[in-house]
Amino acid sequence: MSRSELDKNEIDGLHWMMDMLTNVDVGLVVLDSAYCIQMWNRFMHDHSGKSDLQVKGMSIFDVFPEVPEAWFKHKIDSVFLLKSRAFSTWEQRPYLFRFKNYRPITGTEDTMYQNATMIPLMSSDGDVNHVCLLIYDVTDVATSKKELTRLNSELESLSRTDRLTQLYNRGFWEESFQGEFDRCMRYKHVSSALIFDIDHFKSVNDTFGHQAGDEVIRQTAKTLKDMVRKSDIPGRYGGEEFVVFLPNTPADNALIFAERLRKRIEALKVSYEGKPIPFTVSIGICEFSEKMPSHEKWIEMADQALYQSKEGGRNQTNIKQYS
Repeated sequence: MSRSELDKNEIDGLHWMMDMLTNVDVGLVVLDSAYCIQMWNRFMHDHSGKSDLQVKGMSIFDVFPEVPEAWFKHKIDSVFLLKSRAFSTWEQRPYLFRFKNYRPITGTEDTMYQNATMIPLMSSDGDVNHVCLLIYDVTDVATSKKELTRLNSELESLSRTDRLTQLYNRGFWEESFQGEFDRCMRYKHVSSALIFDIDHFKSVNDTFGHQAGDEVIRQTAKTLKDMVRKSDIPGRYGGEEFVVFLPNTPADNALIFAERLRKRIEALKVSYEGKPIPFTVSIGICEFSEKMPSHEKWIEMADQALYQSKEGGRNQTNIKQYS
């Protein structure tokens, strides 16, 4: 093969390589040590609206002001210094360049999610004078993972939530209750358990119907949710009965909370099909004691206090001490 033929093959190979780099569906940017752009492929042109001629020789921070300068320089400098690759994922930083997302499947996302790889480009003498930056559009992957995370979170919430009231279901709150009992026993914390139920609930169902009864339960649960603190554990015991764990709360303070709750529920104006449904609740409280053998006993003592409220005429609160 003649010299001219060799040169032609080398030129053809170089042309083929440059055509591939220009048209590949990955962003390709070559930067020098001053962070100035030396190469810019079609992917970058199409998504930024800026041609290779417009950006060549310019600082990447002037072309893209949104690029976090201190973070980016730290990344690129490590590639120059260590002569090894650096990476950035969408989970660490959603994007490096603020490109619009045009993919129809992930049309709910406004911005393209990106992974980035920063590669040292060696010269013939082994020095690194340039860094190649590869930008991957991972919007599909990111969106799918975000959706999966959202669905898993919803499933977790559903597994511990009572459907009618949106309070914690019995399985979850009782498990949490046991953990709080163990914590109180270990650290000698003062906390209180509160149980209450809707007075004459059977009469509500018999008079207005079960759907009306469900509405009364929902409104009671909503009132409870509006009043508890983030640290409290409100749950549905079953039927028309509810439970609340009040951490770091002595019985006297629990009584203040209980009375506010009782009066607010008594003042509720619940109606079904235009018919008003007056109702009240009875409440029982028990403060934690180190003498209690288990969390079940704690709940039982609060239930006994609730029974006293029922026996005493309903629509009231009683406290039961463990001895």
